[in-house]
Amino acid sequence: MAPAMGMKRPAAAAAAAAATATQTVTLPAPDARAAVRDAAPALPPRAPAPAVAVDGVLCLEEVDGRKWSYVVEGGASPGKAGRVSGSGRGRGRGGAASPMGVTFKAVPLQSPLPPVEEIMSFIRSYVVPEGFPDSVTPSYVPYMTWRALKHFFGGAMGVFTTRTLLNSVGVAQSRATSGAVAINWILKDGAGRVGKMLFARQGKKFDYDLKQLRFSGDLLMELGAGIELATAAFPQLFLPMACIANVVKNVAAVTSTSTRTPIYKAYAKGENIGDVTAKGESVGNIADLLGTGLSILISKRNPSLVTSFAFLSCGYLLSSYHEVRSVVLNTLNTARFTVAVDSFIKSGHVPSLKEGNSQETIFNPPWRHQPVAIGSRFGEAFQEPASFVAIRPLFEDERYIVTYNPTKDKVYALLKDQAKPDDILKAAFHAHVLLHFINASHANLNARKRMNSNRSYQNANPLNMDFIPHIAESCKIVTSSYGVFKKKAREQGWIMSESLLNPGRARLCGIIPQ
Repeated sequence: MAPAMGMKRPAAAAAAAAATATQTVTLPAPDARAAVRDAAPALPPRAPAPAVAVDGVLCLEEVDGRKWSYVVEGGASPGKAGRVSGSGRGRGRGGAASPMGVTFKAVPLQSPLPPVEEIMSFIRSYVVPEGFPDSVTPSYVPYMTWRALKHFFGGAMGVFTTRTLLNSVGVAQSRATSGAVAINWILKDGAGRVGKMLFARQGKKFDYDLKQLRFSGDLLMELGAGIELATAAFPQLFLPMACIANVVKNVAAVTSTSTRTPIYKAYAKGENIGDVTAKGESVGNIADLLGTGLSILISKRNPSLVTSFAFLSCGYLLSSYHEVRSVVLNTLNTARFTVAVDSFIKSGHVPSLKEGNSQETIFNPPWRHQPVAIGSRFGEAFQEPASFVAIRPLFEDERYIVTYNPTKDKVYALLKDQAKPDDILKAAFHAHVLLHFINASHANLNARKRMNSNRSYQNANPLNMDFIPHIAESCKIVTSSYGVFKKKAREQGWIMSESLLNPGRARLCGIIPQ
């Protein structure tokens, strides 16, 4: 059930007869996961929970400064308290069974933004950091203003220098042809710059998941190189293929540039980040020159282009993977936090910095299912109002709410507007504890199905409500073990004062009292 430590939990049989009886259970490290699995029962048959009152408004939510109200439909109306049964079923028109007699909808509390403001908001998401102007110093604006002017004049000058260089090497004799070639070349570079600008919207992800983005950027760099080589087979498509390749390679360049400084910062001891960065770039340039020289020698023998590219790409990506894997960071992003909490739940041990970083997942394809979401919207987390009303009292003293949505097979941690960095850490810890309960429950249910293949099981379509016992039990575990986890993490050198868990922007800004 829990890490290798003493904690209070209901006694198996005695607590059923005497609710006040508790016992202290100390679990040896190897048996911790088995204890969680055995203690988490499979889903019980759905039974009506005690009826609870639901007002017309469940809660208020704020996302990027805009507020939403979640209103109950089909049962109670605003201002009139209705009764919602925990069974999750009601009657629709004509007496037919319908989902819980009540559903909910999100109602915006502000009128839509004018088109001009929508456009300005879209532009700001690309050109200023998140949280601007509070997230930067006052000198940021004049610096970026002059920097923009510098690049404006540099871009204009590039048109003339490119055309002159092409003329110098005899690309074309006529003035019109040389101008057309120069414009085509500049269009190719311009497409790359647009791709670089669009990818810059990733913003804080460069801080949260810099290893993952760094390796993904190297994958894109090789993809761009492959497209460039393919132009030899399709010369009539040079411009579109070169534009695509440049977009891809410039996206990779943004990733490399944005993650370089945090990586060097991890190796600097003291105020020598500039020196560490300069020497690191020098090593890279030396290796690049040596690789260029060797490639020139090999190319004189006219080797197979496909074979050479495949060999060099494999070497590049293998080196990139181990380069990123060797970085040791003392902050907890989503991947490292998952490693730390999983280890703590299974064994009571928090991995060291080296262990945690070595076990971190480096490549996360976009299609991979993420079982935990932090800072999600209310409508994503809950299926029916009754489950929210039943879960809400468990988190009255917390600045978050944790639930499980079985239709999406995901644990959601909803953050309240007062949530601080430590509350976000605690919400994420709680979400992973609940995930272990859910996984153990699923394992038990699958085992029982295999043993009783002819037996029919209820709850073919489970609701949030069915997992409330697991949520309640996870609250007890988190109360007793979160402080221990923080202490052990600090002892291993992890920084717990700031969070890099990349939570969503939704916040519950008003929960209607019962």
